[in-house]
Amino acid sequence: MKRRNVLLCGAALMAAGLPACAAAALAENDIALPPAPLPGVSIAPELYPTIVRVKADFVPGSIHVLSSQHFLYYIARKGLAIRYGVAVGKAELVFRGEAVVGRKVEWPSWKPTPEMIERNPRAYRKFADGMPGGPTNPLGARAIYLFQNGRDTAIRIHGTTDPNSIGKSVSNGCLRMVNEHVIDLYGRVALGAPVTVY
Repeated sequence: MKRRNVLLCGAALMAAGLPACAAAALAENDIALPPAPLPGVSIAPELYPTIVRVKADFVPGSIHVLSSQHFLYYIARKGLAIRYGVAVGKAELVFRGEAVVGRKVEWPSWKPTPEMIERNPRAYRKFADGMPGGPTNPLGARAIYLFQNGRDTAIRIHGTTDPNSIGKSVSNGCLRMVNEHVIDLYGRVALGAPVTVY
């Protein structure tokens, strides 16, 4: 599906080297995007996948996340990215730094971290032994696991059972996406791809 969108980008994008002024997505391109809008999803139009121009020095295949803007950029090719809306961690739980894609899982199982259980035992203790993958699993349809120095950070880019949380700062540190959007990203990103979260 080809779409035409106009982007209004904030100053935070300039700090990350991403577009800092209004830019037009390519009118004609060969990158297919997930359909929009989606039934039952009431997120802002700019949080749906959009093709945008970026600086040519971003490495194709890499991911860049601007937490304060709730945007994830997948660098599709030199000078071109797919921008997705995401939900990020609550203020005290925002993950920032560099990582790599260390693992990819379809319909992943989920287990809350000890820190999550300690922060909110009522919500998470019952899942201490884990929860199998499926439509009711908080990680949704796909999970992309972020590693640093060969070790799992416990931070994931994943789907969600609450798509209307996209564009908000509500998670325990992970990066949530609409299931249809994370499926799209999952199919594009390779193991070992660099990820930078600002």
